[in-house]
Amino acid sequence: MLLKAFLDILFPPLCHGCKAFLADAGELHLCLRCLAESPLIASPHCTVCGLPFLTEGGIDHICGGCGDEPPPFAAARAAVLFTGPVRELIHRYKYGKKVRHSRPLALLAARQLGEFVVAGAADLLIPVPLHVRRLRQRGFNQAVLLGEILAKKWRLPLCRDNLSRIRWTEPQINLTAAARRENVRGAFAVSDPAAVRGRRIILVDDVYTTGSTVAECARTLKRAGAEAVLVVTVARAVN
Repeated sequence: MLLKAFLDILFPPLCHGCKAFLADAGELHLCLRCLAESPLIASPHCTVCGLPFLTEGGIDHICGGCGDEPPPFAAARAAVLFTGPVRELIHRYKYGKKVRHSRPLALLAARQLGEFVVAGAADLLIPVPLHVRRLRQRGFNQAVLLGEILAKKWRLPLCRDNLSRIRWTEPQINLTAAARRENVRGAFAVSDPAAVRGRRIILVDDVYTTGSTVAECARTLKRAGAEAVLVVTVARAVN
């Protein structure tokens, strides 16, 4: 206790979002205000893609998009809405190279989505890959760092290299939904199909926007023989 108090004086625990002092930081190091400004995703939501519905109350059901065109993944869930302090934290993490932010973001996902992973009977975790050119530019794959923490929390094996991005794709951020789908078409490959055959896979990424990237990854894994693919992201963008 004395050592902790001394360390708190030297290195006071601060919120990763707003830098406010935290008397009880816990493992997340996110204050209640920052968490409230990046709301957790709860029911009602789409039972397939996890899209949160704006109406309060009601029951979970399939959204129109998934009903019209079912995705290749079995289900997708995100921990929080892509807004507020968590959005800023993700931007700092990816583009500001603040790799230490991988821990609070992954722990937030682990806390919120653990039941989903257990219910899905997953037995393998795979991060969405970066093209080697993008990896050199950024210096790290944000999905891999998140996956390393989630794999330990959920006690699942992590497969970093079997799924790869085999061709360059333009950044998705300024593309329409249709352009995003075309941009990633055929962009991924599985090098060892035997390692995914019959497996129930958790595909990990930082943000679910239109779902085009995770859908193409899931399609590639299913073609390689995966039994099912479930998608887990820290945040979900809602237009």
